[in-house]
Amino acid sequence: QVQLVESGGGLVQPGGSLRLSCSASGSVLSIYNMSWYRQAPGKQRELVAAIPNGGSTNYADSVKGRFTISRGNVKNPVYLQMNSLKPEDTAVYYCKMVTRRVLGGLDEYWGQGTQVTVSS
Repeated sequence: QVQLVESGGGLVQPGGSLRLSCSASGSVLSIYNMSWYRQAPGKQRELVAAIPNGGSTNYADSVKGRFTISRGNVKNPVYLQMNSLKPEDTAVYYCKMVTRRVLGGLDEYWGQGTQVTVSS
């Protein structure tokens, strides 16, 4: 089992920046993909950015050019740098990890989320 904990959220003014971190504990064996999702009140959870192991990053159109996803080490496997934040970026941000099983198949794990509020 893997446990994920997000941090770095908070209140920021429009145009500001935040850096989200995701820490991992437990049996992290083979990471297939790391990603960030967000969910605003009354809306569905949406993909913000993803970084497959050895693959290219991809971003939601709404954050391209402003957000950057990056990989870290096993204990802190992914970060999300968020610049030029807008009020519409306000949401709970979740870290997701997909791992490969030794005998095939994938497992996915989610963190509990961190609140990002962009407001003046």
